[in-house]
Formats: sequence, C-alpha cells, structure tokens
Amino acid sequence: MEHSENKKTNPKSSKFGYWLKHSITARMIIVGILVLVLLIPLTYVNLLIEERGFRQNNVVNEINSKWGDEIIIYGPILKVPYKTYSEKSTFNEKTQTYLKETQTHINYAYVFPETLNTEADVNSKKLHLGNFESAVFTTNMALSGHFNPLDLSIKAIEEKDVVWDKATILYKTTNLKGIKNEMGIRLNGNKYDLETNFSDNDNKLNLDELESNFINEELLKSNFNFKINVTYDGSESIRIIPVGKTTTMQMTSNWADPGFIGNYSPDDETRSITQDGFKVNWKVLSINRAFSQTYFNKVPNLRQFAFGTKFVVLVDEYQKSERSAKYGFLVIGLTFLLFFLIQTMSKINIHPFQYLMIGLALVMFYTLLVSISEHSNFLKAYLIAGISVVTLITVYSKSILKNIKFPMLIGLSLTSLYSFIYVIIQLENYALLVGSIGLFVILALVMLVSRKIDWNNG
Repeated sequence: MEHSENKKTNPKSSKFGYWLKHSITARMIIVGILVLVLLIPLTYVNLLIEERGFRQNNVVNEINSKWGDEIIIYGPILKVPYKTYSEKSTFNEKTQTYLKETQTHINYAYVFPETLNTEADVNSKKLHLGNFESAVFTTNMALSGHFNPLDLSIKAIEEKDVVWDKATILYKTTNLKGIKNEMGIRLNGNKYDLETNFSDNDNKLNLDELESNFINEELLKSNFNFKINVTYDGSESIRIIPVGKTTTMQMTSNWADPGFIGNYSPDDETRSITQDGFKVNWKVLSINRAFSQTYFNKVPNLRQFAFGTKFVVLVDEYQKSERSAKYGFLVIGLTFLLFFLIQTMSKINIHPFQYLMIGLALVMFYTLLVSISEHSNFLKAYLIAGISVVTLITVYSKSILKNIKFPMLIGLSLTSLYSFIYVIIQLENYALLVGSIGLFVILALVMLVSRKIDWNNG
C-alpha cells in the first residue's frame, strides 16, 4: 500500500518541478518575486544615503557653529523717544466731582536712513572635519549713508514732545560671536559706541541688538552721515535688509561658486564671476520694497526682504547618489530581464539563487558608490563602483552561462546602462526627456529580441 501511494504522489511532484524548470511563465513569476524581494535591501540603501546626508548637514552645522554663523544686518536705525498724553478721570466722593489727571507716556519712533551703502570684502575658505567640509569666511564690511533731519509730523507729533536728548542708534545683526572688532558708529565724524542690548525680551526677529549712547540733539535736526566698520567670521551667507530709501551693496570675494539669494538680484551689467572669485553690485530703491521709512512703537520684522550671497560647498554627492539609487529598480529589472531572455532563448538553466546573487551585487553598487564618494569625487566613485560590479557580474555570468559570448553581452549591457544613468544624473533640464528616449529605445530592443521567443510554450 505504501509503495502504491508513492507512485500516486511522485508524478505530481515531478510534474511541478518540471513546470518550474521548463515553463516560461514559472521563470517569469520567480524572477518577478526576486525583483520585489531585492527592493528590501534597495530601500535600506536609500535610507543609508539619507542618513549620511543628515550626517553631512550636522557636521557642517558643527563647523559653522565654531567658526561663526550666517550674517544678517538690519540697520542702522534711528530710535527716538517721544511723549504722548492721555487723561484719566477719578471720582472724588467727598466733593462728588470728577478729577481729571493727565498721564504722560513714552513711545518710540524708528526711522530708517535716507541712504545705505554697504561694501563687503569677503575672504572665503574651506574647513574640514573628517570627510566633510564647509565654506567659512572672514569679511570686512563698511556701512555708510545719511539720515535726513528728524521729522515726526507724519504722526502729528509736535517738536516739543520729542525727547531729543534720549535718541539712539540701533544696529541689529546675527552672529555677535563672529564680530572681531569693537563696535562703534561715527556720526558726522564723532564716534558713538555700540553696546549689546538684551532688554528686548520679545525678540521675534531672532536678531541681536546693539544700541549707541545718546545722540547730540543738533545732529538730529540736520542731515548727518554715519559710518560703521565691522569684521565678521561667518559661514553660509551674508545678507542685509535694505532699510535705506536707496540701498546699495558691493561684494567682492575669492569664492568661485556664489549663490545670490533674496528678492533682489545683482546688477547683470557689473556682475563678474570667475574661477578666482566674484564681484557684484545691488541697488534697491524704496519703490522696490513694500515698507516705509518710519515706524512707531516697534521695529517691524523685515527679514523676508534681506538679500545677499550664499557661500556653499558644492557637495552634491549624496544628492547624486540618491538620484542614482532611484534607478536601482530599473537596473535590477533590466538585468534580470536580460538574463531571462538569454535563459529562454539559449535553454541554459539559471537557478533562482544565482539570480539573487546577481541582484545583491547590483545593490552593492550603491553602497560602494556612497562610501567611496565620501573620500573622492562622484565621478571617480561611480567609475570604481561601476567597474567593480560589472566585472563581478560578468565573471560570475561566465560560470553560469558556460561561454564567453553571453557574459560579454551582459557586461556591455550593464556598462551602457550605468553610463546612461550617469548622463541622466548630470542633466537637469533635459533629464526627463533623455530618460524617456532611453527607456523607449530599451523597450524597443526588448520587443525586437523577444519576437523569437515562443511564449505559448509554457
């Protein structure tokens, strides 16, 4: 009885094994499952690239925090106290009358300069920490311009209510720790010290405030010039807020890859960018910005109007690696398709384990790419990773396919595919167009080759 049961079950088992081994449909199902399985390590590769990118940002922030942060300048601003009055009535029970009492309040007017001219001479360099680097700089900045005679009549404030002897100059900025000289402002040639002012507990501007000692009343009633010279150690960017009714800025630097940021672009006619550095000029008129020259009670938040230059190291290896990894599914799918077509047309048997080994080798390309690019440029890393993986798969294919013709075809195909992906990564505006044309050509070749396969056989 036992012997007869084996006879009943073995044919079914052998039939299923024969179907797995010789059926085109079975091979397609197995290859499809393996492609989906390989998406798991490919996902972890993308997470690795993202984690290394975050690590780079953290290291850059650490370098910048030790050297000096970004620079934003908001000022100088004339701060003038003035008196306002209100009446308070109290009821006297003894006399049964209301007594009126006049109360005096001190408010502040904030007046922007008529002109603001800024010259920034920036000496940039790279600082390294481990495998990462950041752009830092030392800049000498000279701010100059003038204020018009003080006139608060726009708010119906009489001259007698202005507290002339308590007026000061405000200078707001980031990166106080990066300032390398004693701060002062010259008004018509007379120096006024600028001291940090931490009395502003509601600092919504995220800017530190420096305030001068009291200004001579005679200055306020006439046109007076100002000059500020300051040296910063900083990183990332230099920006100013165009508080002048006419604001100009000239910036020169030895940095070859500047990024101009903000709502205002430099003058194209005078812009000069070379491998040795750049020199640019800005000019912003009051008509170009949506704020006035005088404010009352509080300084407005005008950071959105800041403009200037961003100093960054063009380290885009992680971005390129991330874009490359997005094509991982395509590379694995097309490589498996190539092996599948060879297997189907040549009747050479390829075990699913061998497909898995080839897929893991393709995934290893991206870990090699990321790790090598941290110690070299992206092109060298791409060449080393690509040559290593293509050579490994070609040699491994020779042991599977038992000849030299098919492994050479696979090596050539992988080389072409990796070269095609590298070209797409370098392109920006035409990446979609070139990618679509390339995929169309690949699809056409697959359709052309697959015509000779008898799909009805299994």
